[in-house]
Amino acid sequence: MIKRLLIANRGEIAVRIIRACRELGIETVAVYSTVDKESLHVKMADKAICIGPAPSSKSYLDSNAIITAALRTGCQAVHPGVGFLSENADFARKIEKAGLIWIGPNPETIEMLGDKVQARATALKAGLPITPGSDGAIDNEKDAISVAEKCGFPVIIKAASGGGGKGMRIVWKKEDLAENIKIASTEALANFADGTVYIEKYMVNPRHVELQILADGKGNVSVLGERDCSVQKNHQKLIEESPSPGVTNEMRQRMTEGAIKLFSSLNYRGAGTIEFLVSENDFYFMEVNARIQVEHPVSEFVSGIDIIREQIRVCDNQALEIPSEKIQLNGWAMEARINAKTPGQITKLQIPGGPGIRFDSFIYQGYSVLPHYDSMIAKLIAYDTDRNKVIKKLLCALEELEIEGISTNIEEQKEILKAKKFIDGNFGTNLYSELFPTKNK
Repeated sequence: MIKRLLIANRGEIAVRIIRACRELGIETVAVYSTVDKESLHVKMADKAICIGPAPSSKSYLDSNAIITAALRTGCQAVHPGVGFLSENADFARKIEKAGLIWIGPNPETIEMLGDKVQARATALKAGLPITPGSDGAIDNEKDAISVAEKCGFPVIIKAASGGGGKGMRIVWKKEDLAENIKIASTEALANFADGTVYIEKYMVNPRHVELQILADGKGNVSVLGERDCSVQKNHQKLIEESPSPGVTNEMRQRMTEGAIKLFSSLNYRGAGTIEFLVSENDFYFMEVNARIQVEHPVSEFVSGIDIIREQIRVCDNQALEIPSEKIQLNGWAMEARINAKTPGQITKLQIPGGPGIRFDSFIYQGYSVLPHYDSMIAKLIAYDTDRNKVIKKLLCALEELEIEGISTNIEEQKEILKAKKFIDGNFGTNLYSELFPTKNK
């Protein structure tokens, strides 16, 4: 049984993991960079240890420093959170080699799913539809042109490793293909230490839909419904909701059956997400995120399941608390990501409340937002019985939320929620650029 766990991350996800561990009776150890000493996760953890200076490469991405911290503080397990080393198979192997429990799927599964080319082939084998594209990596112009012409322009070049919009280029005509392959490959190499790219047909305005799963590593898989993540700026999600207004019951059933088959075949362990592009009545496999996702709270609201708690439990060799056939999904949940546009000290923080409102964050009045890390500083989540009610509730909560001392995207989020296309549920991944044509840069 896990008695002490190290969190190899920072920010709101570290705070969220600490809260889950407290309920499980597990002590926590926080790691932090020199500039993160005053962060909330450091204050909340039972122990905290500095692992390096501000640059992520010398702190949160330093696997040896993290493992040393875990061993020195007597931890039995390591939770990677999101981003940083959360989908790094080599890090997971090092954790297990050190005799520690890795809170996530086994390293081989992470490695296979992290390679988008391999993941597409595995999904196809499980009977899931995939977008037309290259059968493998693209490393020369001739093959790229052949694939692109077969798919039909526009196409999208994607990094085989990584995600988050890095190593991605949309190409509208043949003449621009070679140059964009080079740019995408260079960007992928810089961000993921792997310059491998592949090509897919680019869908101009699809919906981005994902399924949340929990699995016990023994073939048992629970699906906690889908999330719609179509509201994005430069491939970065802004608003997520569950269920999706663009998914029919028949499509939902097919997605669920395919996801169960895929994750069961992998003997997947822990929390994970399978992502799809939805166009009209068709859906296509995009990728698997072999970790917890930022937007997991909306699935927690509609399922009533603490996903982080269950993720830790199954990785500690405990059975899934609720089997898939007994999961009941109710109501509607929606999350707005609150991003800082500028660093600086928070001089005032007023957090909204009331039934069905949740605020996940690591900021507090007097805290200084740093320029070194991701811009997301909070997630505001609302829950109600239907979509119209939850939109109104989230809008009211955004009106109540006050963050002074820094610039944020709160007003922008309000505009999105008030937009007719959003209210009607009639939108795809181009919604942000349609609403803010001069800002999507």
